[in-house]
Amino acid sequence: MKRLYIIFITASMISISNAQQLEVLTNEALANNPEIQTFELKYQVATERVNEANTLPNTQLGVGYFVSEPETRTGAQRFKISATQMLPSFGEITARENYINSLSNAIYEDIAIAKRKLVASVSQSYYNLYALIEKQTVLDENIALLKTYEKLALTSVEVGKASTVDVLRLQMRQNELEQLKQVLEQDYLAELTKFNKLLNRDKNKEVIVVNDLIIPSANDLFDSENLALHPELLKYDKLFTSIQQSELLNQKESNPMLGFGLDYIAVSERPNMDFSDNGKDIVMPMVSLSIPIFNNKYKSKSKQNELKQQEILAQKESRLNTLETLLDEAIKKTNSARISYNTQVKNLKQAKDAETILVKSYETGTIDFNDVLDIQELQLKFQISQIEAIRSYYLQRTIINYLTK
Repeated sequence: MKRLYIIFITASMISISNAQQLEVLTNEALANNPEIQTFELKYQVATERVNEANTLPNTQLGVGYFVSEPETRTGAQRFKISATQMLPSFGEITARENYINSLSNAIYEDIAIAKRKLVASVSQSYYNLYALIEKQTVLDENIALLKTYEKLALTSVEVGKASTVDVLRLQMRQNELEQLKQVLEQDYLAELTKFNKLLNRDKNKEVIVVNDLIIPSANDLFDSENLALHPELLKYDKLFTSIQQSELLNQKESNPMLGFGLDYIAVSERPNMDFSDNGKDIVMPMVSLSIPIFNNKYKSKSKQNELKQQEILAQKESRLNTLETLLDEAIKKTNSARISYNTQVKNLKQAKDAETILVKSYETGTIDFNDVLDIQELQLKFQISQIEAIRSYYLQRTIINYLTK
């Protein structure tokens, strides 16, 4: 019981250390990633449009000059200046502001989605780096083990208990592992570039990766109810609200508009005439009314908004089904990874036992180097499978975190 408690404490410490290191790296990515900055700038542009909406229609100004001056009782009219200001219906400006705000709220959810995806991408790349480093370490260990067996084989050749072919087989196996290691080194460099570019920094900057990841023995508990609060689904709610605000704005725009204006006409004095209003300019206040008699435009807009709402509800339901499927698949794959990991732990123990038996057989002079190669190949296979199980487990955890955190 005490030993299990120590293992649990150790696993917890490794998990906390890994989480802290990843948190530092993801925070750096969130601060520096240009894609996130792009979404934030789009949001700022959308919020700034509220100021654009809080305006009146353009004031109409007109100037006219009478080429042929019409005569009136008080004199000839020379030129005319007019100004008209239309006023939107009551509440139209507020409705337009609410509509713009609802659109910016939907864009804000794009920022949340992009941030979650970035955190998932950084985490997945991090665990890929871990797997590549661990595989190279395992290959180094196996190459060192084969060199030890090569020395044993050379000694056996000298005393006539092994053939040169056994030595050559061991050397060829080393060459194969060296080749695999070189390929992994190239894969590591490619993944390192991908990781660093997610953080928007130099592609060759080294990354310190934890080297003691294990899979917890107990099944993880996940709150699937958090899925309903996922930004991808909340965005549909915000879009639905924006359509509602669009319809309210449409109703306001379909109302009549009232306008006020003023006309000023300059009048010349009549020569050789003397009366009180001679040459008196004309000032004429005006009131105008804009009535949407042909309102098919607004009726069509209302119908479009109704269809858009139905479309958004269908899209949300479809996306919810997809996310629920992804979550269920990820949970099942974490369980599969744990099963594979536990199996490889048992297989590695048995492979080590077989290796010990072979070494003892050498002391009695009965070692079979074909068996040595078989055991070494199995041991490498189990080690790689164990690393892949760990990698798969944590990759699926990033998907689960993306969906539920």
